[in-house]
Parts: sequence; structure tokens; C-alpha cells
Amino acid sequence: MKHNIAFFDAFKFWLKLGFISFGGPAGQIAIMHRELVEQKRWISEKRFLHALNYCMLLPGPEAQQLATYIGWLMHRSWGGVVAGVMFVLPSLFILVGLSWIYVAFGEVTWVAGVFYGIKPAVAAIVLQAVHRIGSKTLKNPRKVPLLWLVAVSSFIAIAYLHVPFPWVVLAAATTGWLGSKLVPAQFAAGGGHGTRQQPDALHEAYVIDDDTPTPEHAHFRKARLARVLLVGAALWLLPMGGLLLWQGWDATLSQMAWFFTKAALLTFGGAYAVLPYVYQGAVDQFGWLTGPQMIDGLALGETTPGPLIMVVAFVGFVGGWVKEVLGPNAPFLGAALAATVVTWFTFLPSFLFILAGGPLVESTHGKLQFTAPLTAITAAVVGVMASLALFFIAHVAFMEGAAGSFFSRLDVIALILTAIAALALLRFKLGVITVILACALIGLALRLGGWA
Repeated sequence: MKHNIAFFDAFKFWLKLGFISFGGPAGQIAIMHRELVEQKRWISEKRFLHALNYCMLLPGPEAQQLATYIGWLMHRSWGGVVAGVMFVLPSLFILVGLSWIYVAFGEVTWVAGVFYGIKPAVAAIVLQAVHRIGSKTLKNPRKVPLLWLVAVSSFIAIAYLHVPFPWVVLAAATTGWLGSKLVPAQFAAGGGHGTRQQPDALHEAYVIDDDTPTPEHAHFRKARLARVLLVGAALWLLPMGGLLLWQGWDATLSQMAWFFTKAALLTFGGAYAVLPYVYQGAVDQFGWLTGPQMIDGLALGETTPGPLIMVVAFVGFVGGWVKEVLGPNAPFLGAALAATVVTWFTFLPSFLFILAGGPLVESTHGKLQFTAPLTAITAAVVGVMASLALFFIAHVAFMEGAAGSFFSRLDVIALILTAIAALALLRFKLGVITVILACALIGLALRLGGWA
């Protein structure tokens, strides 16, 4: 497959994405969908969702893995590495800076104000994601009632029954597999797997379209799989061995490397699924930070670009600062090193899953027996994103620490800001970064003026 997407153009987009990828996985997927599918038209709806469905099955941050997959599909392994790294690197630098402000100066009014404005924007971005992905996947409920049933059931299971996300994915995949045999039309129509719409005068064809052949580098080969696994093993063993030789097994950096390697393999269902494990280890077992600090770190992770699991960089920074990993005379350097170590061992498996498994996924493209379970998973994801939207709106709607009646705790200003942000995104089609910056400035003004 040959295309005209220049590597430098892709690099500029991935770098930009790293700075605007707010809103958790739902918001980040919405941004990529809007930019790559609707505006740039680099990849078709069907190919985008096919990649997304695979990423939803993996442990790790699905939005970052999706960026890695698309980058790999367009520009081979280096394209995937660049896309995945650019998704994480800006977030790491921003979190290191904010974590330093946090540990050195405590709460800063202007930072709190910016966060106050961004949270409603995040809620609106998630709502936009539900609308965009849902309208493409579910379509007419009379034509695909089973997909609607999967979406609604997933919403109830996550939001009210607190069913673990892996079980929701498994149930959706099983439904899709059975549906492909019993009612195949239901699952051929969803998720863009039906008849492809022809481009018109206003909508040119996609660069990577529904029927674009799989590129040569994306074909499965045993030798390539072996190389990827060997390189991945080396990238884990060399830094881990270096830490052990330098500081020993019981040292903070070595324990962080091992602990977050295990955490990376347990993040089925996103960051919220693994946060209890991280909390138990970082707070109770190792004492790298306190419970309230962990909550503050989660707030930073929610309101900065990048995957929500980047909260681990905050955990690493505070732990490195508290434990003085490079001695009492270099607290910032030690904390920054700890944040980097934690980030490396958390995200390395994500790259390996994509670069090793991508060719197998591409080989299933267009085959209903494989795509039907993935289509059902996409429908389940719509329900999960809707539950996340509900969570964020509830988080925005009530003032933190407020007591009293229901109405006295309502944050009317934040709800109005959420509605304005949603209207800007859905009705007036403003860019995500424009809405985020505007909300951040409004939040700052409200906080400095004493109105919020």
C-alpha cells in the first residue's frame, strides 16, 4: 500500500495530539476520530474502528495504543513508535512541571483556576465522543437493535452494576460472535462494516480506505514477530538490569520499575480499573505518597493531556522526591528520574502489543467472523463512554467538599460552562483545543475573581 501521507506531516499531527489529548480515552479517541477520519481523511471509519476494537482488548491505555497502531499502519514500526511516544512525552513534561509546583509550593490559585475551567470542557469532550462514535456505530435502532442492546447493557453494567470492564468486553465479543452466525446482518451494518459510502464532491476518498490493501510491512511473519519480541525484551531487561546493578533490588527505583511493569499488564478496562492496585502499592505498601496526594495526582491526570494512567508519573515524581532517590541535594532530578522510570516501564508493553499483534489484526480485516465481535465491542464502548460522561458530569456538577442539600451543593457555574463547551463542540464544531483553552481562561478568571 502506497500513500501520500508524508512522515513529517504525520509527526506534526502526533506532536500536536500530545498537547491537546484531554478528556481521558473517550475524549482522546474523539479527537483522533475527528482529525484523522473526518478532517484529514487519512483513514476510513471502518479501518479506524477495526484498530480501536483491538486496542480495547489489550491492557494499557487504548487511546495511546490506537495512535501507535495508526502510526504503524501508515509508516511502519518507526511511525508507530513516534505516534506512541508523542502521545505520552508532552504529558510527561507537563506532569513533571506541575508535580514540582505541587510538592514545592502546594496549591497555587491560578493552577486551581485553570483546572476548574478545564473539567467542564473534559465532560463536554466525552459527550462529543459518545455522540460521534455512537452515531457511526449504532445507527438506526430499528435496523441494529442488538447493537443498541449491547450499548445500553454495557452502560448499565459499568455505571450501576460495577461489572469489571473485561467482563463487559468478553460479553460483547461473545454476543458478536454468536450474532455473526445467527443474525449476521445486524453486525455487518454496525461500526462501518456495511456498504461503504462512495466519496462525493465534498468528501474525497480516504487515504487508507475500506478496500485499501494491507501494506507489505503489516503482513504477519514469524521472523518479524520474533524480532519485535527480542527487541522488547532487551528494552525491558537493559534498564531493569542497570537499575539493579546501580542501586540493588530493594532500592526505590528498582521497586518502581518492577511494580509498574506488573501494573501495566493489569490495566484492562483503562486507568480506573488499575488505580486501586496502584493506590494499594504506592500508598499502603511502599509509602511513596499519601492518600490525599494520590487523589490530587488523579486530578492532575484528568486535567492534563495524555492518558489518564499518566497519573503514575505523578506517583513516581512524588515518590522520588520523598525517598530522595538521588540524595537530599538533588530532589528535583531524583523525582524527575523516578517519573521517567515509571513512565518507561508502564508504557513499554503497550508498544509491544501493537507492533507484535498488529499484523494479526490486519489479517482479520473484512472477515465477518472476526469483525462482528469487534463491532459488538465498539457498541459496548459507546455504553462505557456514556457511563464515563455521566461520571464526569456528576464530578463537575457538585462543589468539592460542600455540605447541605442537593441544590446547595450544585455548582451551577460549572454546569453552565459544561453546556457552553458542549454546544461549541457539537453545534458550532469548534476545535477541541480552542474549547479547552477558552474554558481554562474562563476558569482562571472565575477563580481569581472569587466567583468559583
